[in-house]
Amino acid sequence: MAPRFFALYDTVEFPHRWQLDDPVDSEGREMDDWLFKSGTPVSGVGPFHISIDQAGRPLDFSETHLGVPIVHVRVASLFTELAAHDVQFIPAGIEGYSDQYLILVATRRIACIDEKASRIRLWTHEDGVPHKVGQYKSVRSLRVDPSKVGGARVFRLAGWEGVLVVSEELKGALEGIGATGTRFEEV
Repeated sequence: MAPRFFALYDTVEFPHRWQLDDPVDSEGREMDDWLFKSGTPVSGVGPFHISIDQAGRPLDFSETHLGVPIVHVRVASLFTELAAHDVQFIPAGIEGYSDQYLILVATRRIACIDEKASRIRLWTHEDGVPHKVGQYKSVRSLRVDPSKVGGARVFRLAGWEGVLVVSEELKGALEGIGATGTRFEEV
């Protein structure tokens, strides 16, 4: 049986939840969100500070306005236990909270979108953006080809990096500890 994978999203519908601003460095500079979402390791940055845009219940897994994943230390421990070679964590203090939170960086980017099973559109010359011709313009009904994933348990999709993907084992472990803020969609 082929392994199953899931896109991991922030549950924005979670009642009375907090909303986090994007991370800033010690000098108050906002970092490019793709630094954390490109599927490659990050070096020479951090720690970061995150302000609360809307007060509410803290979550174990949240995404900032620009989709940067923020996790509580207990979730980070689980990722480290099950996928140590696929993740990196950068300290991120959250305004008004003494609990430890971290930015989750998936350090692997894998070309594994199943283009036949997914509904994809590519950029064309007619779109008027020459440097994007041949790249994914949209991906719907996303499916990954498990045969191309190898042993990765956490990764970003090459060409469609905005999606954070986790293995079924990691999904089950997150559900097992009752991690708040997680939403999964099979890919």
